[in-house]
Amino acid sequence: MKKYLSAAAVLATAAVTAAPAAVAAAPARTTTVTAVAVAKPPSPVSVVRSGERVDAGKGWTVWLTEEGKHWVGPDGTENFRSVVDGNIDPSEPGVSHQSEGDATATFHSGLFYGTKKAGKVVLTDAGGRRTSATLLELPGRPGWGVWYAHRAGSVDGVGVKLYDRNGRLLAELPGF
Repeated sequence: MKKYLSAAAVLATAAVTAAPAAVAAAPARTTTVTAVAVAKPPSPVSVVRSGERVDAGKGWTVWLTEEGKHWVGPDGTENFRSVVDGNIDPSEPGVSHQSEGDATATFHSGLFYGTKKAGKVVLTDAGGRRTSATLLELPGRPGWGVWYAHRAGSVDGVGVKLYDRNGRLLAELPGF
């Protein structure tokens, strides 16, 4: 004998079987993951074009060419430090130091070389006072660049340290 369901039973059965489908059809909760680009910290070394004159402050101008560092002071006397004359060894990190001035105001500058990851140059005097330098290099990270800083006080005992971008000491020139 065949069993027939009443219309009410069919509707009740349909509602019960349709209910899970209706729940499943409800919008699913979603989590949106947004990729965040982590910006690289700005380079501590400014890139300048060959021959581009940089105002180093207090009447000083610095520029780089493929041959080396050039600078001129308030008195108009032009100076040059070569990177191609064999006086530096670019195969290992190093730093040079030139200074001009007196106890009231001194311009310090030099080369850093033997690294493409220079992070900072710091001058330290005999009393432990530290001065951070500004760093410049030519495009393409040629493995050398120029640093400069202004300091008041004696030039006696001022040493120079070159660090990489992770703060690791690469080279040191003791105070003189």
